[in-house]
Amino acid sequence: MDQRVKPSPEEIRRAREENPKMRERDLSAQLAISEAELVAAHCGVGTLRVEPRVNDLLTGLEAVGEVMALTRNESAVHEKIGVYDKVVTGNHNAMVLGENIDLRIFPKVWAHGFAVEKRDGDEIRRSLQFFDAAGEAVHKVHLRPASNLYAYQKLVASLESSNQEPTVAILQSGTEREDETQGRGASIDDLRDRWSRLTDVHQFFGMVKTLKLSRREAVRMVGQDYAWLLDKDAVSAMFHHAAAGEMPIMCFVGNRGCIQIHSGPIKSVKTMGPWINVVDETFHLHLRADHIHEVWAVRKPTKDGHVTSLEAYDANGGMIIQFFGKRHEREGEREDWRFLAENLPRIPNPTAA
Repeated sequence: MDQRVKPSPEEIRRAREENPKMRERDLSAQLAISEAELVAAHCGVGTLRVEPRVNDLLTGLEAVGEVMALTRNESAVHEKIGVYDKVVTGNHNAMVLGENIDLRIFPKVWAHGFAVEKRDGDEIRRSLQFFDAAGEAVHKVHLRPASNLYAYQKLVASLESSNQEPTVAILQSGTEREDETQGRGASIDDLRDRWSRLTDVHQFFGMVKTLKLSRREAVRMVGQDYAWLLDKDAVSAMFHHAAAGEMPIMCFVGNRGCIQIHSGPIKSVKTMGPWINVVDETFHLHLRADHIHEVWAVRKPTKDGHVTSLEAYDANGGMIIQFFGKRHEREGEREDWRFLAENLPRIPNPTAA
């Protein structure tokens, strides 16, 4: 197929029928289209376009009961089973703070939404799928056997769009990741001074933005008392140590529109080819270890003492996944997590980029 000419909705649906087992992300890449275009092509054929009204969605999902929430980026897939409760709405930032489903959402990024039904033998699998303006998936909600189907159908009806065309307008995304900037105006002294005066981990993003640095540029520049480079296998080693010691961790996977968090212990860690998988009762994680270009241990001051994160970056400097020891506000860092992070195998820092 000539990649300069996008396939029609009919051709997309035919490709889907011919490749029923292929993942949507892989099939859309094969067709040289976005995942949103693949889903949109099925409008009227098992798919309904819905408005991405994030606040209405979040407040309506609690009645649906148990579901599976999925947030991913190019290199990691984060799945949590639970209920959308403790919702905090907002036009710039929204949150779900439930025991299992814990999300930080940026509603203005959510551009397209669909309610999708797929027949799987005698069953129908239902999901809500949301995408950004470039057609990249930002968040998905999959129904489970225990879900309240009536509440789900009521929610879908309330969000139904008047536009049910099988095409979608896509804006081309830039090649740079959101996490990266072109600014190099900060001096090491200025960075270290501001870093030393942090009192909360949530101030970190604002600090690097003010300094016009990417996150990775900052950790490369700041010095080994605050950030040190680890062996690429450090994430796998951390998983196995945490599982063996039943250590509760926090695991963050995100994209431009949503960050999803797991808080608690992990139990079952399995490696299959390039994938590191956590397969627990309410938490599944799938991580492409071969996409990890650098792993950093990063120490940030807070009013409760410093906390240590593990951060894995891809070859473009984009954040793939981030970990902390599980802690609450006004609590110090777990000693077992700090010991683990500080004793993973280190390698010499590269020259600051």
